[in-house]
Amino acid sequence: MGKNTEEKWEYYEPPTSFINQANVTEDLREDTEYPECFERYADLLDWFEEYDEVLDASNPPFYKWFTGGKLNASYECIDRHLPEKKDKTALLWEGELGTTQRFSYQDLYYKVNSLAAMLQDEFGVEKGDIVTLHLPMIPALPLTMLALARLGVAHSEVFGGFSAEAVAHRMDDADSEILITADGYYRRGKLLNHKEKADKAVEAANIDVENVLIWRREDELHPNASFIEGQDVIVQEAIEDYYGEEVEPVEQDSEDPLFLMYTSGTTGKPKGCQHRTGGYLAYAAGTLHDVHDVKPSDTYWCMADIGWITGHTYIVYGPLALGTTSVMYEGTPDYPDKDRTWEIAEKYDVDTLNTSPTAIRMFMKWGKEWLADKDFDFKLLGTVGEPIQEEAWTWYYQNVGDGETPIIDKWWQTETGGNLVSTYPAVDKMKPGAAGKPLMGIEADVVDEETGKSVEPGEQGSIVLKKPWPGMLQTVYGNDERFISEYWESFSDTESNDMEDWIYEPEDEVRLEDDGYFRFLGRLDEVMNVAGHRLGTGELEDAITEVDEVAETAVASRDHPEKGEVPDAYVVLKEGVTGSEKLKDKVVSMVEEEIGPIARPANVYIVDDVPKTRSGKIMRRLLEQVSNDEPLGDTTTLRDPSIVEDIREQVHG
Repeated sequence: MGKNTEEKWEYYEPPTSFINQANVTEDLREDTEYPECFERYADLLDWFEEYDEVLDASNPPFYKWFTGGKLNASYECIDRHLPEKKDKTALLWEGELGTTQRFSYQDLYYKVNSLAAMLQDEFGVEKGDIVTLHLPMIPALPLTMLALARLGVAHSEVFGGFSAEAVAHRMDDADSEILITADGYYRRGKLLNHKEKADKAVEAANIDVENVLIWRREDELHPNASFIEGQDVIVQEAIEDYYGEEVEPVEQDSEDPLFLMYTSGTTGKPKGCQHRTGGYLAYAAGTLHDVHDVKPSDTYWCMADIGWITGHTYIVYGPLALGTTSVMYEGTPDYPDKDRTWEIAEKYDVDTLNTSPTAIRMFMKWGKEWLADKDFDFKLLGTVGEPIQEEAWTWYYQNVGDGETPIIDKWWQTETGGNLVSTYPAVDKMKPGAAGKPLMGIEADVVDEETGKSVEPGEQGSIVLKKPWPGMLQTVYGNDERFISEYWESFSDTESNDMEDWIYEPEDEVRLEDDGYFRFLGRLDEVMNVAGHRLGTGELEDAITEVDEVAETAVASRDHPEKGEVPDAYVVLKEGVTGSEKLKDKVVSMVEEEIGPIARPANVYIVDDVPKTRSGKIMRRLLEQVSNDEPLGDTTTLRDPSIVEDIREQVHG
């Protein structure tokens, strides 16, 4: 791909009014003291016991951050703010039907302590356990996360839209014997029965699930939700005897796990990314302070779901660690009307809005008239989750930011814990569609995928990270070998004990601009980004092959104007089986059942075979080119090049 045309997309300068109030007004990238530069982030926390070393790199890639330090994430997010901010609003929750709940830091303290006491006394939850959560965007989710963190217990939240089978797989992998869920939540005005997923998950899990704790969404249990005696417990009832109880926050070593977050990989089995307490929390607070310019006086709204890493870092842990006010919303941005987002922003006088390119494309489609009568004044706008097109960026800037509000376009992943590449909003010029440069302490490069050598400005390649950072995952839960094979072995000398020989590969494609900015293009591996949700082709393919009639399948991503990408399924049937619309529907239903509606294939194509190399590897890249009606790449390595041509003919005629 050629160099970027600089004339087409101009730079935008941050306004003086923003610069004058900014947390960061100098380029922190100039701080070359590594890893000591990350002490800035650690200093945002109150440590029970100070760390003695910023980074222990003696056993790469199993790095240790802020070694010797002791802290507790629940204390950092609640207790330490009480002397000066007990009456300040910590969480603002907006229900889909307009009901609201405000939680001051004092409210959080009481509720989290009561919940922690109940979990400890009634269910024996203790340090070293992992508790699985399958909670939607209701206050129960952050309250439960913080209560478990108070006890030194790692939580593993499964996105509420995922299926029962997805929950069961993650419970099995984490050896998690307790599931905390909700009976229901609202979506487009309907109270959905969420509890039925818990019932199916317990049935599908190989592990013996001892208890299912249920948060009621309303005063009464959902009318269609089951209640299984001896297994199920209503949280609001069980907690009654513990109101007013206080639990001393368990002292955690900086390296003790805080949570697991499962993310899709190139194989079918999701990876349990394990995040540590000290490094992660410091990185969450530090990047929110520096990049998002968040102050304790701000009202900050990240429109993500807490079921994903963005919600963990920039709805719960980051904002609460900084003592600010964080907004969370239960429903969709277009219910009951397409001005719902702007109505909430106006209602709470939101200072900073952080959303996804998928949402911005929807806003564009609906039109700026939905903003016309709303009175909001953002000081900063954010976009995250996938690359943003220049047109969408410009629409966001002109119509939501009135042509003067800075935009931060951030790149990071579940595995990284926080932002790695962005502009500093008061320091750097903005460039539509280009995220910016690596942040303080982040040594990133763009390399040729075959040779590992740095590319020239104007060329594209794979982003790599040459030094560790505090927010990074510790390992893949229970599988150190997979941690190395998934993230390190492509460009590292895996026999070396020298940090300099270990290079982390996120597997994202980047164009290195002439000005040093990184323009992200998408995934290199077989993971697609569907409306901000990462889905692995292997995970979808595993689900599809559960259909008895299917012999083989390959999933490829198709570009979508609103969702970014959607999956297309190419399905080979067993001998003697005839394709039909009914069978295609069966494939779609299996994917929804195994993973969730978010993974629903846009198209199911019944094909005679899928393109493979002579060694038998499926060439999904070629299928992606077929799905997007693009010129086919090199087919000379295929066992039978005619197969992909036949598929193209079938799809496009």
